[in-house]
Amino acid sequence: MRVLLAGATGYIGAAVLRELLSQHHEVLALVRPGRALTPGLEPGVTRIEADITHDAEWVSRLPPVEAVISCLASRSGAPRDAREVEYEANCQLLDYAERVGARHFVLLSAICVQKPRLAFQREKLKFEARLHDSPVPGTIIRATAFFRSLVGQFERVRAGKPFLLFGSGHLTACKPISDSDLARFIVTQLDASPSGTVMRPIGGPGPALTPQDQGRMLCKALDKPFRTTSLPPEMFDWLRWLLSPLALISRRMSDRLEFLRIAKFYATESMLCWDDSAQRYDAEATPEFGEDTLADFYEKLSAGKVLIPERGEHSLF
Repeated sequence: MRVLLAGATGYIGAAVLRELLSQHHEVLALVRPGRALTPGLEPGVTRIEADITHDAEWVSRLPPVEAVISCLASRSGAPRDAREVEYEANCQLLDYAERVGARHFVLLSAICVQKPRLAFQREKLKFEARLHDSPVPGTIIRATAFFRSLVGQFERVRAGKPFLLFGSGHLTACKPISDSDLARFIVTQLDASPSGTVMRPIGGPGPALTPQDQGRMLCKALDKPFRTTSLPPEMFDWLRWLLSPLALISRRMSDRLEFLRIAKFYATESMLCWDDSAQRYDAEATPEFGEDTLADFYEKLSAGKVLIPERGEHSLF
């Protein structure tokens, strides 16, 4: 199958590219100007360099495809970046899919959009609605936390410092999923033939893990005693209050305020399916996929068998 993959240089996108190649799909990889594919993945891939939100001619360089997979994601979560990437860029991809008569549009979204309080969540939902209205059949994958988002304290703990928690460390939980397991799940969707647009929440193999659980796993992998320091999640509100006057005159500072909102959200909300009738997160209702566990991933990090993933602009600590 000929597949257009957008976001092929990202953490999940690179894993999806590897999976597509392993299943012998013909891949057109759409990348931002100046971005290179992961070394070793170039053979068998047609690399298309384009800034699709500002280059009206990018579609002229593409042949028709049978499916489109979008792993695009805002790098900062700031309102302008979120609008351009989460909504406008995906709309460009969907317009192209409609023009060429693609049979499937697979979108990597996020499970956190269930409670849309942030700019990037609202833009994701806005595009999800656009996909629902499209004649192109679609699959929306709302993934839980990635392993990448749970490695920020690796060096801290290795240096003998305590593991940082918000509150008791039991405020939130998730079913983290590895990049390779999520990539396999995404690519398997190409075999489906939805009549419209379907929603697929997905997590890694259970049980759901709290930050307390994650800290214990990390300390065990590094052979360190489990020591913690608790921080109040309200600290992000206090910082926003202090910085808010500067946001009136600086877009950069306004973007920093949005980052603090994002940080507060992830410190207080679980990455699990939300039961609206019961007003709670439901681990049992959160589907599981794959075999990789966070504990094994921490062990591999500790042994130097895998490298610490680049976390981008959403690094908290």
